[in-house]
Amino acid sequence: MKAIFSVVGLLVVLAIVGVLDKRQLSTGVAPASAPAANGVPGVAAPTGTPQQQVQQFQKSVEGAMQAPPRAGDDAK
Repeated sequence: MKAIFSVVGLLVVLAIVGVLDKRQLSTGVAPASAPAANGVPGVAAPTGTPQQQVQQFQKSVEGAMQAPPRAGDDAK
């Protein structure tokens, strides 16, 4: 008897999840998401053309490579 109630309960939960899944997939519209850099300090959203973004990235990498190491990096 306990096994029958367990199986029936499992089927009810599965049916509820299936209905909710079908509703969400049938809307066809992706939910709006905030930009990744929104509200994150120290992170800037990319601007400009892709070529400008690549050049900006290259400049930042070159600057990081030429910068002296911070004191305390050796302790880690």
